Amino acid sequence: MKIYNSRTRRKEEFVPIEEGKVKMYACGITVSGEAHIGHGFQALVYDVFRKFLEKQGYEVTYARNYTDVDDKIIAKSRETGIPADEYAAMMIAKIDAVMAKANIGEPTLWLKATEHIGDIISFIQDLIRGGHAYEGGNGDVYFDVDSYPAYGQLSGRSKEEMLDGVRVENDERKKNAYDFALWKAAKPGEIFWDSPWGKGRPGWHIECSAMNRAAFGERIDIHGGGRDLIFPHHENEIAQTESLTGKTFANYWMHNGLIKVNGQKMSKSLGNVLLMEDVLAKYSDEALKFALLSTNYRSDLNITDNLFPDAEAHLVRFYTLIDKIETAFPAEEGGMSEIDAKFDAAMSDDFNAALALSDLFGYFKEAGKLLAEGDPAARRITNQLRATYGLLGILQKDAKAYLAQYAPKADDVPAEVKAVAEARAEARKNKDWARSDELREKLKALGYAVKDSKDGYTLTRL
Repeated sequence: MKIYNSRTRRKEEFVPIEEGKVKMYACGITVSGEAHIGHGFQALVYDVFRKFLEKQGYEVTYARNYTDVDDKIIAKSRETGIPADEYAAMMIAKIDAVMAKANIGEPTLWLKATEHIGDIISFIQDLIRGGHAYEGGNGDVYFDVDSYPAYGQLSGRSKEEMLDGVRVENDERKKNAYDFALWKAAKPGEIFWDSPWGKGRPGWHIECSAMNRAAFGERIDIHGGGRDLIFPHHENEIAQTESLTGKTFANYWMHNGLIKVNGQKMSKSLGNVLLMEDVLAKYSDEALKFALLSTNYRSDLNITDNLFPDAEAHLVRFYTLIDKIETAFPAEEGGMSEIDAKFDAAMSDDFNAALALSDLFGYFKEAGKLLAEGDPAARRITNQLRATYGLLGILQKDAKAYLAQYAPKADDVPAEVKAVAEARAEARKNKDWARSDELREKLKALGYAVKDSKDGYTLTRL
């Protein structure tokens, strides 16, 4: 099995530190707001990785963290009047609920920064003793970047570029402008913990290093997160941990791509943030997963207006055929091992779930042909697809129940929409592609996406 290692910038054969076991850590959510689709993408990706590693026979200990104290959470506390710890706990409960609704698996270990303050303080003390950190004189403690010569190896940035990539504060208290905070003195009214340096709270980067050491010891196999964490967060994690231990922190660094919405970066300033709760109010958890996994995990995912409707339409087509096959061959058992082998081959090449999903269309085409021929092998195909693709969280529903909930019913489609859809079908029949595209856009304006197939078309609500 090969994994793309962000630190070496190449695919490498996966060899665990301890035979048969995997220690995997993925940076989770800073709980200053509700879970958006980027959070769901990252959580899903590493859940799938964990499940595939387990399928390959590894005993996986998978840890995720919640950052439940930081500047954004304190700002939200001031804004809402809710104490920071209560606000964080409230948001964690909401995030846990929406992830459960999405049927995204729980990690082996949930780690929270506020539950590891002692570990964080101990880690910082060890860095100071080793000459890698220093007190700023006002209760702050900083990491001495120059004490770790390999700094910048993960991101490939020079020290000059580092200054462009981070906001620099309190320069007069630092040896160098690019040194970063390990412990921050509490300002009036802020949440704090007692420490050898006074009342304060941890810096963001030290949390994951300290929690990793508490959970796993000095080394882990895989460390993951979004690509936006490469610098400065993961760069700083490496510096802190490897300065302390003198050992390679993580053998494989994995980073998923970022979310775009209709080609633009998803951000609050652009007003295009998609909340998980809102997506799941319209589409099934399986459509969510199908859509998010349809692009290679290392690439940016562009969420167009049609992404989720198309995913739902695909699944409606798949479940329609599954329903017909399961009705025609109710007692047929067994599967087709070659489907599982091809899936494993795709996933063994850097967890290529997108390739595995693309294979589904060919499998269902073959199953449909076999059904038309009265061949029970059709059921063995769908049996195997259910068994194999359950790892990705799809094709696990009762077919009739899924279709009853998500397949558009003719009576539910307004007459105006039906008329436009039929006019578009006629335009396609006449190869009037310009007219077809025009009517597709009209359907979108009416709140419907259209998906074509050899049997006609299906409509899905946007």
